[in-house]
Amino acid sequence: MKNKKGSAIFIAFLTVIFMLYRGGVFDYISLENIKELKNWINSFGVLGPLVYMILYIVACIFFLPGLPITVLGGIVFGPLMGTIYTVIGASLGLSSAFLVARYLFREPIEKKFSDSLIFQRIDQGVKKQGWRILMTTRLVPIFPFNVQNYVYGLTGISFLQYWILSTIFIIPGTAAYTLSAGAIASGEGLSTKNLAYLGIAAFCFVFISLIPKFLKKNEKFKEK
Repeated sequence: MKNKKGSAIFIAFLTVIFMLYRGGVFDYISLENIKELKNWINSFGVLGPLVYMILYIVACIFFLPGLPITVLGGIVFGPLMGTIYTVIGASLGLSSAFLVARYLFREPIEKKFSDSLIFQRIDQGVKKQGWRILMTTRLVPIFPFNVQNYVYGLTGISFLQYWILSTIFIIPGTAAYTLSAGAIASGEGLSTKNLAYLGIAAFCFVFISLIPKFLKKNEKFKEK
């Protein structure tokens, strides 16, 4: 009876994803539609930040594109608050997807991903490297962000460790996009404040680009 209920919920879950896809939501949430998305978020007034963070949670659970939403945060709320709201939304989203995989749809998701290279690499990484594999996969876009959230739910990593470390390790990448997008969209040109935001964003991009070389040099991450 429990398996039937779980299967029914999982089918409903897949149905929602299919409906979102057929309804064009995946296409609508794109960099080309940033202006429309901005107007939509702004239409909620003071509730805009809450709606934005809920949108990010939905994106993580239903595999919606994350980059446009991240850029949207910087454009709508500015460099600083955009980064804060985006990190919070992404943190809640990645933790929600993890819990869905571990407790709600574990069996069907395990069937889908257990034989995949992504699961095998991450699962072995968790066993051999612990938190370092989490750092690697979050800082460097080796695997799709939304897929990682579900795959980690199938591994032996604890939820608290996953949630805290994932939130910390997504900050550089998030800041790189939200700070640069917010500074460019502010209309203040090359003001001292914007130059500072762009400088921090550039540092984040450079930092992320150097991570693979650092990891290979120290033999903390090896291609199989």
